[in-house]
Amino acid sequence: MPPIPILCRSWCGYSGGVISGAAGRRMRQATTLFSGLLLALLGAGAAAAATAEPTQEPQGHFLRPTTLVGKIVDYELSYTHAPDREVIFPDSTAEFKPFEYVGKTFYPTRTRGGQSLDRSVYHLRTFALDSVQSLSLPVTLLQGNDTLTVRSTTATVRLQRTAAATATGAEAPVLRQNTTPLPVPTQFNYPYWLAGAGLLGLLLVSLFLGFRRHLRKRYQRYRLRKNHVYFLAQYARHIERFTLSRSLTNMERAITLWKNYLTGLEDNTISSLTTREIVAHYENDHDVKTALHITDRVIYGNQFSEEEAETDMAFELLRNFAERRYDLVAASLRA
Repeated sequence: MPPIPILCRSWCGYSGGVISGAAGRRMRQATTLFSGLLLALLGAGAAAAATAEPTQEPQGHFLRPTTLVGKIVDYELSYTHAPDREVIFPDSTAEFKPFEYVGKTFYPTRTRGGQSLDRSVYHLRTFALDSVQSLSLPVTLLQGNDTLTVRSTTATVRLQRTAAATATGAEAPVLRQNTTPLPVPTQFNYPYWLAGAGLLGLLLVSLFLGFRRHLRKRYQRYRLRKNHVYFLAQYARHIERFTLSRSLTNMERAITLWKNYLTGLEDNTISSLTTREIVAHYENDHDVKTALHITDRVIYGNQFSEEEAETDMAFELLRNFAERRYDLVAASLRA
C-alpha cells in the first residue's frame, strides 16, 4: 500500500527515514486504522451517490404525433425502476402547460425480471397556437425521509392547423361583419320556477300555520253542512217510499238513518241505544219522545193509524229535532 505511508508521513509531519521499535508499530497501527476509516467513508459516499441517482429517467411520449386545438390528446408517462423503490406520478395539480389536464388512466405496477414498470396515460388538450408543443412531467422518488424529483424525457406534438396558410407577404382576408341576431330557442327557466314554487309553498305553509284554527273550523262547517244536506235528502226519500208503500222496512230505514246522523253529528252512541235510553239521553225531549213512541208502536206493534197524519207528524218531529241539533253544533263551530 504505497499511498498509505505517504499519507501517514504527511499527516504526522515526518519527512524522511524509517521509524522502528514501539513507535514504529504504533505508527503502523494508526496508519492502518486511518486507511480503513477513509476507505469506509469513500465506499459509503459512493453507495449513497449510487442510491441517489436513478438508473433510468422516466419516459414520456404522446400517443399521436398531431392534435387539434381543444381536442383531447393522450400523453403516456412510464418509469422502469427497482421493485423496492417508491415512485409517485404527478396528479391533476401538476404543471401541464401549455396543456390542460382533462383526466388520467393509470395502470397497476408490473414487475418482470427484477424490474418494475409504472405507467399512466394523461388525457390533455391545448388551446395554444404554437406549431410544436412539448411536455415533460416530474416523477417523485421516495428515499426514506427524503425525496428526489426526476423529470421525464421531453415529448413533442405538432398542432394541426385547419385554416389554409396564406402566402408570405399576402394581405389578410377581409372579415365580413354580420351583426344580425340569430333566433335562440326559449328554454324553461328551472331555477326561477323552483324558487317561485318554494316561495309559494312557504307562503301557503305560513298561511296555514297562521289561520290553522280558522281553516279547520271552516272545513268542519263545510263537512257538517254537506252531511246535513245529504241526511235531509235521504230522509225525505225514505219517507216518500214509506208513504207510497206503507212498508215497515222503509220506516225502519228512516229511523236508523236519523239515529246514525245524530251519532255522527254529536259524536255519541244513540245508534245502539233503545228508545227509552234515547229519550233519557235527550232529557225527555217532547218531540223525540212523541215521535219514537209512534214509530215503535207502528214497527213493533204493527198498529197503523187509519190516518197518515200521525206517522207524518212523527217523521216531521224527528226531522225538526235533527235540524235543531244541527243548528247547535254549527253555532258552536262559528263561535
